[in-house]
Amino acid sequence: MSTQNKYPEIYAFIDSQNLNLGTSKDIYNAIGQRIYTGWKLDFSKFRVYLKNKFRVSRAFLFLGYMYEHKKLYSILKSQGYNIIFKPTVKDPNGKAKGNVDAELVLHSAAIEFPNYDKAVVVSGDGDFYCLYDYLERKGKLKSIIIPNDKSESTLLKRFGIYKTFVNFDKSMLKL
Repeated sequence: MSTQNKYPEIYAFIDSQNLNLGTSKDIYNAIGQRIYTGWKLDFSKFRVYLKNKFRVSRAFLFLGYMYEHKKLYSILKSQGYNIIFKPTVKDPNGKAKGNVDAELVLHSAAIEFPNYDKAVVVSGDGDFYCLYDYLERKGKLKSIIIPNDKSESTLLKRFGIYKTFVNFDKSMLKL
């Protein structure tokens, strides 16, 4: 617990791609029926949500850097996000790729680890299983915030007590 503060220091580590796609994309089942209707997340409201619901003092947003989105990055910083960029590369189809998983794990498990008491990780991606396990063993896992209840990895089953679904609070978070 922070010496200056009677409350634990809580940091959020946000996989922006997983959060954005997890809330905005429609999801269909195997027979083509839509089981989830995407919506537009208001990142300003989401930052307030993290502060009010989870007592998050610092929110690290992991993004692939694209020059044409410089204005957006300034807006996100003004809303209280600490932005961690990953250089992007183009795939064979010309689409920018900036997988931020390694950066998120590095910051939460090493770089920022001594600075917080509890972590909130925003992603429904099973690639973070080892991070969730590590944070839980160290007594630092507070919550796993998953964009929607229709697309979480089955690897996250064992972390049920930590899970919160963004889509359940859609009415207060949509743009």
